[in-house]
Amino acid sequence: MRSDLAEQLAYKIVDLARARAMKAGEPLREEAFAKELGVSRSPVRRSFALLEELGIAVKEPNRGYFLTRNASSIETSDREIETEPNEELYLMVVDDMLKGSIKASFYEAELLRRYQVPRGQLLKVLNRLANEAMIERKPGQGWEINTFLHDAEAHIQSYRFRMAIEPCALLEPGYRVNKAAFAKARKAQEGLLNGDIFRLSRAQLFEIGSQFHEVLVRCSGNLFFLDAIQRQNQLRRFMAYRSNLDRARLIQQSQEHLHILDLIEAGKNEEAADYLRRHLDVVGRQKTAKDAQIEAARVQQDENREIS
Repeated sequence: MRSDLAEQLAYKIVDLARARAMKAGEPLREEAFAKELGVSRSPVRRSFALLEELGIAVKEPNRGYFLTRNASSIETSDREIETEPNEELYLMVVDDMLKGSIKASFYEAELLRRYQVPRGQLLKVLNRLANEAMIERKPGQGWEINTFLHDAEAHIQSYRFRMAIEPCALLEPGYRVNKAAFAKARKAQEGLLNGDIFRLSRAQLFEIGSQFHEVLVRCSGNLFFLDAIQRQNQLRRFMAYRSNLDRARLIQQSQEHLHILDLIEAGKNEEAADYLRRHLDVVGRQKTAKDAQIEAARVQQDENREIS
């Protein structure tokens, strides 16, 4: 997982190119991708340069960037799951936000006193959280936590939305299994069952899970389904961090993920869609129940703090 905005956008640009079935030699329009991704043209330009370094695009003088090969042949899901720099501080801040130890609206100075770390290190963590849409800068000074973080009803609605979207993606008439992506997803799930569940950080576990669901949806070829699941993955990150404290529960999830891959590869997409819907329903219920317990403890802690 990478924190630089240009690198993050580079993967999304390839996803969009794949969804549009772009061919080798087609131009990468800076303005069009900036508008689609909701960013300025500058980071898109840097992303194009990164794609050129990777051999995916080529820059022609006075003409711009062009794909060097068919987008369908570009496998973005085989990027390695790496530990981010400042991971320990990042997870400390995440945990304190989840517990309510950090106020919904806060200033950098408060966190500098709390964690006793260099300002540059803290800013890297805050910028990462901002890129993940968990916090945002307030006008003027300070930061604000996304209200989604402590909204139990929104968490439930998120899973209900995914139950509607993801199974439908499997039933798209243009659904095509990407063998390399499926093999990568299978390897990751088998790695979890072989011990990675208890070795990897919560951030790494989330990345593996989110990539699994993105692979399923990406193969539909439907840009709107893909955009929806990517937005959901971004919003539910903290919810997943909180539920990933119960690692033993992830064993059954990984087993079910492998079964979904088996069904799709066998051409049983309707059966896979039904199974995926039930899978999301059960996992959603488990996670929201766990969230409710943690949230109740957080509220009680706040009340005790007010009394004292």
